[in-house]
Amino acid sequence: MIKWFCLLAAAAVLAALMYNLADALRGGSTERPRVTVLIKSTETGMEFWGVLSDGVMEAAKEFDVEVNIIGPERETNVDQQIELMELTLEKKPDALVLAATDFNLLVPYAERFDEAGIPLITVDSALNSDTARSFIATDNIEAGSKVGRKMAELSGDRSKIAIISYVRGTASQMEREQGVRAVLEADPRFEIMETYYSDGDEMKAYEIAISLIRDHPDLTGIVGLNEPSTVGAGRAIQDMEAAGRLTLVGFDSSVDEVRLLEEGVMQATVVQRPFNMGYLAVKTAVEALRGEKVPARIDTGSVIVTKDNIYEEEHQKLLFPFVSVNGE
Repeated sequence: MIKWFCLLAAAAVLAALMYNLADALRGGSTERPRVTVLIKSTETGMEFWGVLSDGVMEAAKEFDVEVNIIGPERETNVDQQIELMELTLEKKPDALVLAATDFNLLVPYAERFDEAGIPLITVDSALNSDTARSFIATDNIEAGSKVGRKMAELSGDRSKIAIISYVRGTASQMEREQGVRAVLEADPRFEIMETYYSDGDEMKAYEIAISLIRDHPDLTGIVGLNEPSTVGAGRAIQDMEAAGRLTLVGFDSSVDEVRLLEEGVMQATVVQRPFNMGYLAVKTAVEALRGEKVPARIDTGSVIVTKDNIYEEEHQKLLFPFVSVNGE
């Protein structure tokens, strides 16, 4: 019995030595890749980032990656995100996944990662640079066009529309607004007001919408370009008893937005696939670290969800993705 045990132990040691030798010959390492994921906001009320982080963790388990998810407290804290980029560079992770809070201001810091030979993958919002190996996101111009087309479909002969966006200077909000305006400004029925910025704050969006409804009795519709902007506008429509008179078309798929759809306060929302974004960002980072050629851009897609199609199976999976609790 002892003899067999010794033989088995020797075989195990030999196998481990052979594995390490093979790994050394192919230039590999037995250490897990370290990937830092720097998102726009760690605010717990933003379901989008929670779902994206779940996708990150799923890919981390599948590809055996050590991930560290960090971010500023609010999407408006560009300076804080810059500080986090500098701290991350000092720690020299193997790769960085970045959801940029600003299209231009983060570019010099991103270029430092490129100079250091650290692959950069951007997710959700792009940079004004070709530094990133891959950009993984919704096609926001097309998503904005979907919002515009749905608003046009739901509106009457003469319509006055307000747009409530989130953080000025963020690539995703600029592209969404571009898509919305391209559709509505081409339609002579519409008068498009200026864009209002909620800074990603639901209460600020609520106050903006209250003022709009009160001061513009001819207002017929509101477009919300992200979750807090949409929910804040929906609450204002409810409190001002304007449901049925005002059309609300928004973005994203929080529990509050589902409730607004079910109650008829919001007529439609564009739903993204944040879980896929997080998963594919880590997967692409791993492929880049392996020296594989990765796509310059990956469109994770979007769909229009309304009260009529909210219970379709495909949409249920998007509206109610599994979100882990306490990292479990």
